[in-house]
Formats: sequence, structure tokens, C-alpha cells
Amino acid sequence: MQPQIGPSFYNHTNAQDMWYVLTGVPGLEEAHIWISIPICFTYIVAVIGNIFLIFLIRTQSSLHEPMYLFLSMLAFADVLLCTATAPKMLAIFWFHSVNISFGSCTSQMFFIHFIFVAESAILLAMAFDRYVAICYPLRYTTILTSSAIGKIGIAAVVRSFIICFPFIFLVYRLTYCGRNIIPHAYCEHMGIARLACDNINVNIIYGLTVALISTGLDVVLIIISYTMILLTVFQRPSWAARSKALSTCGSHICVILMFYAPAFFSFFVHRFGGKTIPHHIHILVAILYVVVPPMLNPIIYGVKTKQIKDRVILLFSSISTFLK
Repeated sequence: MQPQIGPSFYNHTNAQDMWYVLTGVPGLEEAHIWISIPICFTYIVAVIGNIFLIFLIRTQSSLHEPMYLFLSMLAFADVLLCTATAPKMLAIFWFHSVNISFGSCTSQMFFIHFIFVAESAILLAMAFDRYVAICYPLRYTTILTSSAIGKIGIAAVVRSFIICFPFIFLVYRLTYCGRNIIPHAYCEHMGIARLACDNINVNIIYGLTVALISTGLDVVLIIISYTMILLTVFQRPSWAARSKALSTCGSHICVILMFYAPAFFSFFVHRFGGKTIPHHIHILVAILYVVVPPMLNPIIYGVKTKQIKDRVILLFSSISTFLK
């Protein structure tokens, strides 16, 4: 006699046996191949540009200053962020490789959130670096020593891990009912949680708390730092000194705006604006914030920062002379 299988057998799925389907950009499936072209281009430029920036800072002793060491941390995080997302997106767009296991999806989710929170801390450290350099120039080298920079880097990683590791438990604790379609190009916390048949209020509250207390606090402290920098700069009598300080801070502000604006837009739309903003717009912006800032960061710093620009020109002229 066959054992009777109850409805719960069909309705509840072991999370570790789940395979998800990432749809890419819903509603624009016919345009996936065209969407993939700029993504591929930005990914290649981001990886090459950031690795070159790390190499330049590592090999040029004149760039072994706090600002450039923080910049190398940001460049490394950028490479990790776009590598955690772009290859899978391109596989979806080019080869229709839409399937992903629950374990792989959770891992991608963790690394995306982990790297994002770490980058936020690095941007805060860079704002603090500019604040000390401009407001307390005589104490700059005594405050931001090599030891202090190393501790700041470790603190950014540890803080990010502590904040993001609970996301793994939050999605593993849920009961899933067999729904496996994620209308996104990559895995993120709420995208997975919304597939559960449990109450996900804890996931929503924790996600909002992380956004407001950690990343939101970083934004507030960055704004305070640059406000104090501007107040100090405009008190200086020398226009040349003002121009130099504003030029350096300008590149930082551009990077900060590119990093936070699309990220917070995507975050809040996912939670509050799902019915008012077309879903494909939300997904495109979510793709934007994981591939475009990593591509533009080395370009902005290369163009706006005189020391880096001079070293790039010197390096390429040396290579050109060697090849001749």
C-alpha cells in the first residue's frame, strides 16, 4: 500500500534543495543581449581600471599616503563587488543560464551586501582622511599613521561581516513553498525572502535597521565631514589653496553620490515603491549600482587627482621609452 502524501509535502520545500530562476530584467527579455553589451564593457573597464589603480598605488612610493591607501581599499572592494554580480548576469543574458542553487544564491546575496557595507565604511574613512588633512594639516601624519589605516581597514571588514552575516540565518530560517522565480538579475536579501510562505517582517525590519543605522549613519557622518571641510576651506584667504582642496574633495563627492544614490533608490523602491515604479526600472537601477561606480571610480580619481594622473603619464611614458 502506497503511503499517503499530505499537501505539506508539496507546499514546503527544503531550502537546501531549492534551485532558483533569475529572470534578468523582467519585461525586457528581448533586449537582454543589448543590455549585456554595456554591462560587459563596464565590467571589463572596472576590473582593468581598479587593478591598474591598485598596482599603481602599490608600486609608486609617492602614493603611499593615507588617501591613496584608502583608495586602493575602495578599488579592491569595487573589483569584488562587480565580480560577485556581473559574470552571472552576463551568463543569464548570453547563455540563458538562469538557474542558481539556494546555497549559491545565498552566498551571492551575502557577498553583495557585505562588500557594499564595507565600501560604505571605506568612503567614510576617506571623508575622515580629507577632514583631517584639510582641517588639521599639522596633525595629519600623526593621526593617520600606517597602523591607524590598517586598523580602520580591519574595522570596516569586521563591522560589515557582523552586520551582514545575520542575513544568511534570516533566509535559512524561513519556510519555502516551492516558488522559485526571482525577478532580478542577481540574488539579494529581500528577493529571496519574498519567496517564503512565512512572515518576513523580521527580514524587513532588520534590512531597514542595517540601512538606516549602519549605511545611513555613514552618510550622515560623511555629510558632516564635508560640511566642516567646506567651512574650513572658505575661511582660507588663498584662492589657490581653496581650489586645490575643492578639487580633491570634488572627486570624492562624485564617487559618494554615484555609490549611494542608486543604491538607496533601489533599496527603498524594493520595500515601498514596488507598485508605483516599473519593475524593470528598479532592476536596471539595481544593476547600475553594482557595475557603474566600480567602472567610474578609477576614471574619476585618475582625472581629478593630479598625483595619480601624473604617475599614470609617467608610467606610460616609461613603457613607451622602453618599447622603443
